[in-house]
Amino acid sequence: MLKNRTRRNITMSISCKHKIIRILLVLYWLTLFVLAHIPMPQYVQRAGVSDKCLHFLAYLLLTFLFWFAIRPDEKVNWRKAAVWCVLFIVTGYGAIDEVVQSLVGRTCDAMDIAANLAGVLTGLLLISFFTFWSAALFVAGIIIFGITNLLQANLAELLPFPNTIFHVFAFATFTALWLRNIHLHTQRRIPDKKWLIRALTVPTGFLITVKLCSVLLGRYFTPQETIASMGTIIAVTAAVYIRALLHKTSVLKK
Repeated sequence: MLKNRTRRNITMSISCKHKIIRILLVLYWLTLFVLAHIPMPQYVQRAGVSDKCLHFLAYLLLTFLFWFAIRPDEKVNWRKAAVWCVLFIVTGYGAIDEVVQSLVGRTCDAMDIAANLAGVLTGLLLISFFTFWSAALFVAGIIIFGITNLLQANLAELLPFPNTIFHVFAFATFTALWLRNIHLHTQRRIPDKKWLIRALTVPTGFLITVKLCSVLLGRYFTPQETIASMGTIIAVTAAVYIRALLHKTSVLKK
């Protein structure tokens, strides 16, 4: 009876996750389409944002969502047709989209198509080795690092408040994904001191790495965004820890 209930809960969880991924894919693809077919804002042009980096990151995320929307919790198998269909559809869409952009005053650039392809291949290679939650962690890390350090523009100077909001959201997402991976790959379900150390080490180490690379690359960043990022890491970890303790207490009372 207990096994059947557990299986039913897992099935419901997978189904719910699958639906959410499909919804996110539709919303993200529509957003990507709209942004690609409106004139580029003047402040973005003045800032000299690297559109090749943006193309790479955009199609990396699109590939991730597209794959798991049609193959939930499956790794890429290059011997099967599904991966080649995804490669053809997403890359083909990127090429057609690039040509159509000329209608809104943008130029068709072969290097943009190459950046799209690089993003698609990177996404598929990641999913070749990792299932959904682990791949999501890597994709989030690549996007955070890319937006923070590989854009030509300094977001901290251009858009200080949105930049701080981005860091809060980005490191909240990264930390939540890391905690989910810990939950899936550890035998110990009740958090303890070792769990806290493990939970904080990777997100904090990633934050330090990103900021050290900012220094090496000559990027400008503010103390506010770093403090906000660290505070978010601690807040998310504390929330998960407290929730687990409350759940443990309620189970013991029963």
